[in-house]
Amino acid sequence: MPPAKKTPAKRTPAKKRRTKKKLPEAPTLSEDQVREMMALTRSADSVELKLTVSEEHRYSTLAALGIDPLEAYIRQIFFFDTSDLALDGAGVVARARRSQGRPDDSVVKLRPVEPSMLEAHERKSKNFVVEVDAMPGGFVCSASYKRALKKPRVKSAIAGELPLRKLFSKSQRAFFTANAPEGVELDDLLVLGPVNVMKLKTRPKAMGQKLAVELWNYPDGTRILELSTKCPPADAFEVAAEARAFLTAAGVELGDTQQTKTRTALEYFTKV
Repeated sequence: MPPAKKTPAKRTPAKKRRTKKKLPEAPTLSEDQVREMMALTRSADSVELKLTVSEEHRYSTLAALGIDPLEAYIRQIFFFDTSDLALDGAGVVARARRSQGRPDDSVVKLRPVEPSMLEAHERKSKNFVVEVDAMPGGFVCSASYKRALKKPRVKSAIAGELPLRKLFSKSQRAFFTANAPEGVELDDLLVLGPVNVMKLKTRPKAMGQKLAVELWNYPDGTRILELSTKCPPADAFEVAAEARAFLTAAGVELGDTQQTKTRTALEYFTKV
């Protein structure tokens, strides 16, 4: 009899080596940008450090920071502009907010701005703030005239029961006129909104600084999660380093593409 054929032994397939996905690094400022930002912060009243988180990392970020959504309060934010966004093109933002359990408010903002070009009487007003917003890879300096409003003034203006100019003080209206395109009047602007926002503030022990968390919910389902913290200009770089270390240790992704809340709103409501 011929010898029995040997059945070849089955090979165990080699296990695929799992490679950890390399996450994008947070963009950094160039040396020239750092010098420009330092010059601006010396003339600013405050600095706000901001980071937006992508939809992919939203849940993991909230979980890593121990955020309880039931601690948040609701805001409705309305922007005012022309159909072709003439104000946005001139760097002017006109906005009003309704807030749950807090005063409503309005603001007229100009950005970018050079602090040395602002009027002295504006800088002296307690309602006028020059602030540098810094985010991974960029920054912008803005000047804002703010006003607290009694309820239900914003609701009434949005419903057409009050002219839009009634949401703004005399100083705000003068600032608007000085910076808006010629011929653009507050009462002629379109109401763009609302955007519903959930906001809360927390003070992580490992950070030593208040952290604001905002989730902007747009009508088409788009969401932007923003983390931010404010500090005096002199402390900006120290606070930025501490915040970066804290967020990195918590596992928050710092390399996401940064999104702009205001522009997203303006573009959505003028295309609908």
